[in-house]
Amino acid sequence: MALIDHQKEQRRLAALYASKSDTELAELVLDQKNLTEDALSVLESEFLRRGLEFERQNLIPVADAEDVKLVALRRFRDLPGALVAKGLLDSAGIKCFLSDENTVRMDWLWSNALGGVRLWVREDDLPESAALLGHDFSSESEITDSADNQ
Repeated sequence: MALIDHQKEQRRLAALYASKSDTELAELVLDQKNLTEDALSVLESEFLRRGLEFERQNLIPVADAEDVKLVALRRFRDLPGALVAKGLLDSAGIKCFLSDENTVRMDWLWSNALGGVRLWVREDDLPESAALLGHDFSSESEITDSADNQ
């Protein structure tokens, strides 16, 4: 693994940030969680150089973040069913993700070899997720557009 030359990286970032507009820099500040410490310190220096106000967000280091246990809620042979289930959980505000979806998307024959596309949720969200996916929506009345009812 290559070591990072922090001074060289800071010089590169300083030149990059100097070429950006105030609006572009403001967008970077909003996404601080995706910036390295080098990038944050150079960004802060650029803000001070321009006389702009810079406020660091209180970010939790990844090492100190709470461990989250993930559970495979369901397996799907086909990608469309997995995407519908993920969309349902996403719309309910439950964080989830699919594994092996890109492999199956490229060649669906791999689905059986991989054990299907897995839908993963946090262990804390398991009861609510299972209840949502187990609910039969087919008996609910269909929502129609008001223009159709005229």
